[in-house]
Amino acid sequence: MTTYGTEPVRPAVDTVARAAETPDAALPYAELGMNDEEYARVQRILGRRPTSAELAIYSVMWSEHCSYKSSRVHLRKFGEKAPHSDALLVGMGENAGVVDVGNGWAVTFKIESHNHPSYVEPYQGAATGVGGIVRDILSMGARPVAVMDSLRFGAPDAPDTRRVLDGVVRGVGGYGNCLGLPNIGGEIVFDACYGANPLVNALCVGVLKPEGIKRATAPGPGNQVILFGAGTGPDGIGGASVLASATFDEASHQKRPSVQVGDPFMEKLLTECCMEIFAEDLVVGIQDLGAAGVSCATTELAAAGTGGMDVNLDLVPLRDPTLRPEEILMSESQERMMAVVEPAKVARFLELCKRWDVPATVIGAVTDTGRLRMTWRGETIVDIPPGTAADEGPVYERPYERPADLDQLQADGPDRLPRPSTPEQLRDTVMWLAGAPNLADKSFVTSQYDKYVQGNTVLAMPDDAGVVRIGDGPQGIAIATDGNGRYARLDPYAGAQLALSEAYRNVAATGARPLAVTNCLNFGSPEDPGVMWQFAQAVEGLADACQTLGVPVTGGNVSFYNQTGTTPINPTPVIGVLGVHDDVTRRIQISFNVEGMSLLLLGETRPEFGGSEWANVVFRHLGGLPPRPDLAAEAALASVLVNAARESLLDAAHDLSDGGLSQALLESCLRGGLGCTVTLPGDPFVELFSESVARAVVAVHPEREARVAQLCEAARVPLRRLGVVGGDSLTVEGQFSIPLTELREVYQGALPALFG
Repeated sequence: MTTYGTEPVRPAVDTVARAAETPDAALPYAELGMNDEEYARVQRILGRRPTSAELAIYSVMWSEHCSYKSSRVHLRKFGEKAPHSDALLVGMGENAGVVDVGNGWAVTFKIESHNHPSYVEPYQGAATGVGGIVRDILSMGARPVAVMDSLRFGAPDAPDTRRVLDGVVRGVGGYGNCLGLPNIGGEIVFDACYGANPLVNALCVGVLKPEGIKRATAPGPGNQVILFGAGTGPDGIGGASVLASATFDEASHQKRPSVQVGDPFMEKLLTECCMEIFAEDLVVGIQDLGAAGVSCATTELAAAGTGGMDVNLDLVPLRDPTLRPEEILMSESQERMMAVVEPAKVARFLELCKRWDVPATVIGAVTDTGRLRMTWRGETIVDIPPGTAADEGPVYERPYERPADLDQLQADGPDRLPRPSTPEQLRDTVMWLAGAPNLADKSFVTSQYDKYVQGNTVLAMPDDAGVVRIGDGPQGIAIATDGNGRYARLDPYAGAQLALSEAYRNVAATGARPLAVTNCLNFGSPEDPGVMWQFAQAVEGLADACQTLGVPVTGGNVSFYNQTGTTPINPTPVIGVLGVHDDVTRRIQISFNVEGMSLLLLGETRPEFGGSEWANVVFRHLGGLPPRPDLAAEAALASVLVNAARESLLDAAHDLSDGGLSQALLESCLRGGLGCTVTLPGDPFVELFSESVARAVVAVHPEREARVAQLCEAARVPLRRLGVVGGDSLTVEGQFSIPLTELREVYQGALPALFG
């Protein structure tokens, strides 16, 4: 901007009238991520060229991140194959799904990505990922009660992994801890494919009364539009389109201004303010300002309501008075909400905001014109049909084809790898897996998170699922997130089902009844036919599995362009499953902490090692086929675990997944402080390290074994007695015995040795 004296000379305002008079004026649509056809379509919709402010709206709303233009044709399968669920109150399409959990309570939960921002600026990228998902839950009318995070980083010995991990962990912990929300679980995975593309998927869960559900809608002409929360600044301008909707490369380091800056203290005030606003029923519609900021909130609210809205951008509170309208519209400054309020309730709304020191400003009104109109300095700069930006973006049927290297990859199975056969080799393998970064103790990271704030946490990491009590009674909910990029690389259809299976099993292992699903689908560029084939297969697999298991998808997120140059990450569908506990006092933990308990193995073990941690840790090998999903067996196992919990039959339960039986026994022994002795009748290598699905190890009082056996027989779940809890070693009869002190040193020391 050129200045003369003390008064800046500003460019002429690009008004609607000027746009009509200058049809050939060049606008930077390509720089904003739009292609020629998309820009031409905007011109056809408007009957003229867009103003620069209108271009800002369409560019962010039609970005991959906001419009799902490459994924929408596939995501329809979640609706087409949705199982019937009487519990589902709000499904896909809103800020988050809502399910009825009984006793007058509903639960809303969702998982979303903040991947690219977390590579560019790890602390703020991760922190604002937490803040954004919390506001999604808040906008449904719910009180947020817990968060989880699913994290993936590059190889642990790669030079940049320490920078990214340190910033992300501090960001997740710092923001969540300041909000006073317990972090109750998640994942931490290392793989070279995530080296320049970490995955930071954040989940939040909230509780509310079913009658208190809020919607993102602007009904009723004359109702007032109120922007409240933090001021609008230059941080995060275009973040959705700049960082999440294009190929990622080293130049993205220069895009730090596109990363939002979080203020968790303002978000805490905003949360408590909203709770009072909801309690007094002061809003008829509400939307958080996340990706695309004011552009998203105004277009979506108007499109879902009476159809029109008038907004005065001069009234938007700014932290930087030099921001132009395009920047105001594209800013993704955090801790902001937009509410639609009846005129008679505006004064009380503003009074509550003032009480909580939350700035609030009436910036417009609902109309029935079918147009979103915005003014700036007395001039009309936006005049569009809001639905064309919010709901009618481009939809692409991207070409897709099976990756050329997949046949060769699947043919290169792990059968050719030398397997441990002697007791000493088996013992060494147990130790190698115990200290592998993906399997080792994660408390080096999770100790930075507050797991017990609010006092309702019943179970948290490293248990199979996080469990929190809701309401004043014994009722609670369980949540788990899972995903395995190696499995999905070998077979994306099966890989998505395996991610769902594991999260479903983890929830059931605590004694909770699985009820609903959210997902975060992390993939490479949709312009790569191989990536689109992976995506289509994963969506199909997940939809089929949800239909079979009877758990609907309530919402989620698609994150494309997770690649550097032409190299995509492994396809990584991360699945969150919500379950319900009738009585959290009967929940099951993983700890072996009572001498003399019988150990039982539930489920069938097969020689399945494709994509396994054994192949990955010992040989850096990826090939073959992943374990075969068995959804019927998964449902049967879950029924046994849930019924056993209701009857208080189990002292401990732990699902078998990465690392197999060996890792499950190790974790339960170390968690409870007691060893165990087991007998393996078959091939000890297969018994110890197979990653077959639909399996769990349980600790049972000997007098209750017969009842557990009855439940297994009724559900047709294979049952085998393994051994007994006790002692101070992990002992496999006839093979080896490892003192827990030795296991603990390796298991707990791995991550501190790498990053401490």
